[in-house]
Order: sequence, then structure tokens, then C-alpha cells
Amino acid sequence: MSTVDKQLEEVRETIDEEVPRQITVTDVTYEGPELVIYTRDPREFATDGDLVRRLASKLRKRITVRPDPDVLTHPDEAESEIRELVPDDAAVSDIQFLADTGEVVIRAKKPGQVIGRRGETLREITKTTGWTPEVERTPAIDSPTVKNVRTFLTQERDDRRDILERVGRQIHRDPMSSEEWVRVTTLGGCKEVGRAAYIISTADTRILVDCGDKPGERTEQPYLDIPEAIGSGATSLDAVVLTHAHLDHAALVPLLYENGYDGPIYCTEPTRDLLGLMTLGYIDSAAMTGQQRPYGTEMVREAVKHCIPLEYGDVTDIAPDVKLTLHNAGHVLGSSVVHFHIGDGLYNVAFSGDIDYDSSRLLDGAVNEFPRVETLVLESTYGGRNDYQTDQDDSERKLRERLQDVAETDGTLLIPTDAVGRPQELLVVLEELMDSGTVPEMPVYLDEMIWEATAVHTSYPEFLRNDIESRLQSDDENPFLAAQFTPVGDDEERRELAQRDEASVVLSTPGMCTPGPVRTWLSALSDDPDNTLVFVDKQARGTLGKQIQGGADSITIDGETVPIEMRVETIDGFSGHADRQGLENFVKTMHPRPEKVLCVDGDQSATQDLSSSLYHDYNLRTFTPENLETFRFI
Repeated sequence: MSTVDKQLEEVRETIDEEVPRQITVTDVTYEGPELVIYTRDPREFATDGDLVRRLASKLRKRITVRPDPDVLTHPDEAESEIRELVPDDAAVSDIQFLADTGEVVIRAKKPGQVIGRRGETLREITKTTGWTPEVERTPAIDSPTVKNVRTFLTQERDDRRDILERVGRQIHRDPMSSEEWVRVTTLGGCKEVGRAAYIISTADTRILVDCGDKPGERTEQPYLDIPEAIGSGATSLDAVVLTHAHLDHAALVPLLYENGYDGPIYCTEPTRDLLGLMTLGYIDSAAMTGQQRPYGTEMVREAVKHCIPLEYGDVTDIAPDVKLTLHNAGHVLGSSVVHFHIGDGLYNVAFSGDIDYDSSRLLDGAVNEFPRVETLVLESTYGGRNDYQTDQDDSERKLRERLQDVAETDGTLLIPTDAVGRPQELLVVLEELMDSGTVPEMPVYLDEMIWEATAVHTSYPEFLRNDIESRLQSDDENPFLAAQFTPVGDDEERRELAQRDEASVVLSTPGMCTPGPVRTWLSALSDDPDNTLVFVDKQARGTLGKQIQGGADSITIDGETVPIEMRVETIDGFSGHADRQGLENFVKTMHPRPEKVLCVDGDQSATQDLSSSLYHDYNLRTFTPENLETFRFI
């Protein structure tokens, strides 16, 4: 009998001792980080609302209870009973029964009404029907991405259960070594913007944090072929942890599965969905520009299938000697600061990912309070000594002025931006300015990926600020449903819209003007001085955006020379990144303050400036790693 089987046998004995005699437990197994209890008496479990909590406390594990299929009410009868139990105000849009797990997925516009006070309605559903309810929000904007991900995971539930059971056994195996050490190896993202990828290793475990591309340099991938990564075989990785879905952190995650990785990806639920959206767009962009696709669509599906979503604040075992907790990073929907607790109090490492320390229109600021942190791996995108961004009010004032300019000249305001984060922030501001009459109403054209990413936001309002969450739940107040917002699907439509003699706004991807729809808009708009180009994202070296921002008179797009006669400006307060002061404040107020800081994900001057400042001002040991450096902490 294996060690894990012995553990499960002991767990089963404890459960049998704790549950009332009238409850029959038929199986106990690990599925990912959770302990799953199968029972013939789900109604009895539901009757005692504290039973699962007591078991979780006793066993110190996350527990899910599932019914045996043969004790379930027939789906037709169960659906009628569920609809009677759930208030009409919940606006249930779909009910789906998963017989193999005994779960019923209830999709509703107002999930809280389905859940009930302290989960009372959910327990009543189980007591009445035997099914275990899972509640999902019906998006205010129909999202093919969310729908496709959920449908795909339902179709692949057998494979997914096999994956989860295998991962669960891997997590709960006995440690293989008595040695104690912690190392971080940099595979990318050092003294450069993009291709973020880091390995955190112990004597037992190897975990990859992020796996992104370098904007404008698709050939410069993270150093995945070294022994610490997948050079000794992709199966040597125990897990991947994804901070967020932007391509400079996530573009090459599916490539891992192309190279034989078959393990879990830990991230938030919106990051999982956005990973699918962004990586499919990434390989489509490569195909359209004649470049070789780094992986196929099947690998994107594999990545999504292997995702294990976690909630902010949940402490989760992901290896025998590693616990993971995700915290809000304030950068984009679902973005995370990832915290690793290693060993039995041995060491703690936090990776900031990309952070915004101050609250924005959409998101609360990044969390920087942890039980313990000895080392912080900190982004430095705006870490240079002069990298001070304008505040929110000033940024919105500048945007308002540019909108008034194009309104007077019947010009177009073109804003290159990534699909996730900045455009949704801008849409909230644009809706408010036009709705209040501060600027004239004008059409706002959104490239299709931006519209789809916005739809994903409406599926997860609980990840947004409370005021925005409330607005998204009301059709009358939802800022993303403004009549001025129009999605645009193809280049022919873009060229046609660009010729219209009317004031308008265009939000187009990608933010650094690397190959994508924005280049079509640039070709059509750049020779007219009545038009304005506004950068809101960091422009990395070597990108077309950086060239334009630097004052180029002309650019080359698809072999043609395009004059730049439109006005070019930068409004940096919408970046979604903490500026120099924000990064310092994040560290200054961090509790507890780390002993060491590795400054990464910024160009050489930014990382060095930030490292020097943190060393001199806060007496911290700071480092500016090179790619392929390894740091040992224990």
C-alpha cells in the first residue's frame, strides 16, 4: 500500500469516528488540493451545517462532499425543486446536472440569492434533491470565452477528475528528502520588461511562477531548457503558478504542455478564463503575421483543463512542503500576489507579479500584509528614479482634454492598449464623462478581443471594487453597457470606420503596437493631424510603440512607410502598475517587511534605481538579478 493510500485510510477512520452513524461514507479521495468525501447521505451532511467545517478543522484539509449517483433525485424533478427553492430575484438562467460528481451547476444573475444567508439555500437544495450545488454568475454581457471554458471543462470532466486525483496524490505524498533549502532561479524578466518566468525550488519541489513572452521579440523566450525548468524533463515540475493573464507573464504557458508538462496551473478563476482568451489571440496573431505558432490550440485547451482555480486568501497545499496563498495584486482582473510558505515554518517567499498599490476605478489596491515574508520578488516596471505617474484625477483630466480636442475637430482618439485591464478602466471613465455631459457623446470602437475581455469582467464582478460590482449587477447602471460602445470585428470595418468624418474613440490591441489590429488603425489614421494617439501602457524597448513615442516621423507597417502626422501623447496614470513611489510604499508599508528584495521585470536602469533606493532608505538587502541566476535563501 502506498503512503498516500495509508494516509487516506487514516483519514477515513477519522471521518468515520466524527460523522454520525446514520451517514454512510462510500469513498474518500484527494482531488487536487481538496479531500473529497463521497456519501450515500448528502442530505444528512447538509442538515448539519457545521459538520464539514468540523471535519476540515480536525483534518486540516479543504473538504468537498459529493453524493453517490444512485441517491440523487432525477434531474427533471430536481430542477423543479431547485427553481421552487431559489427566489425569482436570483434570475436563474441555466441549471446543469453533472451525474458523475453529483454536482448541479446553477447559473444566475444574482448568485447570492441562490446561495442564501450563510449558505442556507444551498444546504436546502442538497437536503431536498441530494445534488451538491455549484453557483456561477450569468454574465451581464454574454461571453463566449467564459461559456466555452465552462462547457469544455464539463465535457472533459472525466479527464479532469483523473488529473485532479493524480495531482492530489502528488501533493500529499511523503517528502522524498530530509534536506531543507530554498532557491529561486530566474528564467527571464531580469533587467528587461517581459518574459517573466521564475523557478522556486526546494529539496522536494520545483514550481514555475509565470511563463511570458517578451513584447516585440517573440524569439526571446524564457530559458525553459535549463535543468531547473524543463531541460531535465517537464515532469520534473510539480506545479505552475500564474500571477495574471497578460502575455508578458502567461503567453508561453501552453508551450509547457507541448513539451510534456502534465501538471497543475494554480491561478484565480478569471485568470484561467483570460489565459484561454489571450493565448488563443496570441497564436492567431502569429499566424496572421506569417510567424510560426509556438503551440497549437490543443495546448491552450490542455492548459485550461489543468487549471486549479483558487480564491484570494485561501491557504492551499500544492506540494508536500509548499503552501500557496493568492492575494489581490490590484493590476488587472484576477491578478495575484503569490505567497509561498515553505516547509514547517522554514521560509516564505512572495512574488508580486504586476501590482498597483493604489486603488483604481476597477480594483482595490494590492495586498501587502502576510503572516511571514523573508524574500520578496518585486516588479520594477516603473522603478526608475523619474518614473512618477500622474494620479487618477490628473490622468482623467488629460483624457478629458484630448476628448474635447477630437470633438472640436471631428478627429479620432486612438488608444493602443492590451485587452485586459486598461481598456475596462478607460471604459468606466469614458462612460462617466459622456453620461454626465462633461464631454460630447461620441462612438467608442472596441476591438473584438477588448470587448470579449470586458464580457469576462462582467462574469466576475466579485473581483472588482464594491461600487463597480454593484453597478455591474444592474443593467441600468452597468458602465460597460453604454450605447456608445461598439465592438469591431475585422480590418475592413476598421478602415471604413477610420474614414468617417466624426469624432470618435478607438481602443485597440496590443498596447505596444506589436502586430495586431492597432496597426490597421495606425495606417488609416496617422497621417491626419486632427487625430490623436494616446499611450496608456509602458512601451518596451524595441517595440513600434516605443519608436512612435520617441518621436518618429514615420513608421513601417507591413512593408509600407506610414507618416506620423497625428498628435502623440502619453497618459501614464492608467498603466495598472505602481509607479516608483507606489513600489516604495508597497515595500515600506508591507507587513512584515521582507529581509531581501529581488527587483525584476523592469529595464536595467529601473531595477537598479529601485534596488538602490530600497537598500538606502529601508536598510534591505536588495538584488538586481540577471537571467539564469540562482539565489539560495536557506
